[in-house]
Amino acid sequence: MTLKVADCQYSSPLQIVQLAASRKLQDERDARKNRGAAYDEYWAVFDVDSHPNLDEAIQLAERSGVLVALSNPCFEVWLHLHFNDQTAYIDRADVQRRTREQLGCGKRLTDSALSALESVYLTARERAKKLAEKHVHDGSPRNANPSSDVWILTERARLGRVPDE
Repeated sequence: MTLKVADCQYSSPLQIVQLAASRKLQDERDARKNRGAAYDEYWAVFDVDSHPNLDEAIQLAERSGVLVALSNPCFEVWLHLHFNDQTAYIDRADVQRRTREQLGCGKRLTDSALSALESVYLTARERAKKLAEKHVHDGSPRNANPSSDVWILTERARLGRVPDE
């Protein structure tokens, strides 16, 4: 499996999905004309925060064949799950503060932060999976606060296949 990560200057989920869908469409056109190859999967990674048009972004992703790794309330909840079991609602500012304290850095992860995250990755994956199961069992939406689907993308990249959920 070939993996390409596109750095995106957009910050809204809708813009991110639009870009991923556009690139997917263009790559598929180029592949049909023997001018390159399309990738197996196209992903959009974003969080809930307070973004407008979140539902529209998710619906566009579904229609376009773009997969979504969504974190609620923010991406840092995925990092937080590496070190903490979090089943109750958590405020975005609180989880961001806790993550900075735990890792000793902000959004730009240092080598030592990456190493610390890697050492407890399997724990984070299991916690994220259990959160999804919890939401299903208590009747809340799958991506209710707290939650993160980043583990699915990470497993896909690690294993080269869709992980068992």
